[in-house]
Amino acid sequence: MRIVLFEVEPWEREVFEPLRDAGHDVAFVAEPLGARNAGQFEDAEVLSTFTFSTLDRGVLERLPRLRLIATRSTGYDHIALDYCDERGVLVSNVPAYGCETVAEHVFALLLAISHRIVEAVNRTRMGDFSQRGLQGFDLYGKTMGVIGTGDIGRCTVRIAKGFGMEVLAFDVRRDERAAEEMGFTYVGLDELYARSDVITLHVPAIKATENMISEDAFAKMKDGVVLINTARGSIVDTAALVRAIAEKKVAAAGLDVLAEEPTIREEAELLRSVYTREADVHTLLANQVLLHLPNVLVTPHSGFNTREAVERILSTTRNNIESFLAGRPLNVVNEPAVSVWASR
Repeated sequence: MRIVLFEVEPWEREVFEPLRDAGHDVAFVAEPLGARNAGQFEDAEVLSTFTFSTLDRGVLERLPRLRLIATRSTGYDHIALDYCDERGVLVSNVPAYGCETVAEHVFALLLAISHRIVEAVNRTRMGDFSQRGLQGFDLYGKTMGVIGTGDIGRCTVRIAKGFGMEVLAFDVRRDERAAEEMGFTYVGLDELYARSDVITLHVPAIKATENMISEDAFAKMKDGVVLINTARGSIVDTAALVRAIAEKKVAAAGLDVLAEEPTIREEAELLRSVYTREADVHTLLANQVLLHLPNVLVTPHSGFNTREAVERILSTTRNNIESFLAGRPLNVVNEPAVSVWASR
């Protein structure tokens, strides 16, 4: 079986060596998979990527022998599932790899904002030890609104309670038992917007959540709210966020994800996408504004990236591939056409 693993660092390769030992043809590629290089891997039968790869219909059509995509992520909105269903391609994910990891990143961003860490460090590196303009704010006693109370959302609640914060939560599926045990309160979205000093997002990228944090949502929020997004960029209307910051409705934002994220990473990909109109130019421009605002902290989708979490991701991914090869696929997130699958 021809197996190609993308976005793999040298130290990660040893996790997948047992696949080679079992007689499979395994290739490691440091760069992401995308339109520019898909033609080089048309013999791939199994591929594994992280979310930096582009797995849209155009790319997947260039991989005619593909049978399994083992994404090294929980989310799979970067994969054209409709195409996979049509072609009988299985897609497996990593259902959980460390809710604590991402929840800790929420507070890394929030503490950096509340204590003006980036500005303070930059200032002292220049030899300026004045405290002018560096006054922050306490988390203790503030209200955090948690949108989405899955594994990561609940880990975030637990940390917030440790800081002495009041926690409000919204979820379409309420876990009242968890609320009682952990000491948070479910409310409607409008109430959460109106009462929260900090809002953090923990919902998947689906049609129902696209641009969920919109101009209308910002209008219902407290003046001076802090927004944290470690979930998916598409949840926030980027242009609306820029306006909310300009109008001081949002005092600061900590973002580990951006809309049109794959496009803005490389200049060549950016130019190609703009030229072919595959990307929303207004969103791309708004992202550039966000990247340069002093009260916005952007990290490169690195909230997952601790040694422990990555090891769990790699182990689960190898298990997904091995289970597929043994005819017992695990963690499958789509429903491919059985007739197409059976004919392979």
